[in-house]
Amino acid sequence: MTVDEDSPIYRDLMRFKPDELTPNAWAVRAGVSRTVWADMRRHGNPSRRTLEKLLAAAGSSLAEFEALRLGPQASVSGAVPGSFADKVAWDWNPARLPSLPLLATQLAGEWGETGSGIELTKVQPDELVGRVARPPSLAADSGAYALTIVGDSMWPRFRPGRRVAVSPRAPVAVGDDVVVRLRSGAPATGEQPALIKELVRRTNDAIELRQFKPDLTFSVDASDVEAIHKVAGELI
Repeated sequence: MTVDEDSPIYRDLMRFKPDELTPNAWAVRAGVSRTVWADMRRHGNPSRRTLEKLLAAAGSSLAEFEALRLGPQASVSGAVPGSFADKVAWDWNPARLPSLPLLATQLAGEWGETGSGIELTKVQPDELVGRVARPPSLAADSGAYALTIVGDSMWPRFRPGRRVAVSPRAPVAVGDDVVVRLRSGAPATGEQPALIKELVRRTNDAIELRQFKPDLTFSVDASDVEAIHKVAGELI
């Protein structure tokens, strides 16, 4: 069987295959029979449970697979009878994405020396103020959460009062907006100081950040940083 003759669902699923595994090794890790590939390539009729196992072993989910495969414009009326999209629409009833926890935030003064002008935010991971819709891009990120921007140091990029989605799992690169969680929190209360800024530079010893209002670039010692999470985008 040639690649062109493979079933569409087989080709789409192969996009999720872990780079370090062969298809058979992927099946073994997922706990399904290696013969699943031959049947899927010919007929394209894997069970929902088989897909869930394979995608979970690849660090993804059925919801993410369906969202990427069908796209935002997919609908029951637009599905081709007998197609995978039609099967999903009528038989599978794709799982609704779990909502994101909205963590409490408040201003916490300035970071560093008095008069530095570097706005500090206090995040309270143990205090939820609500839940918000999860973007499809974060379907497989179980640790993702949302925050409310409470200061104006990142204006005009982020307006005070707007909510943003944050991903601890996503890789962070220079130019990304980030939530830098600092080690000087108060474990007893669950409060955590954080810097919500743009990442300018990162080394083994320090990270360089930028805020927009006032326009400042500054460095934070790596030993003071507990974690750096990527701001995935503003929630509408």
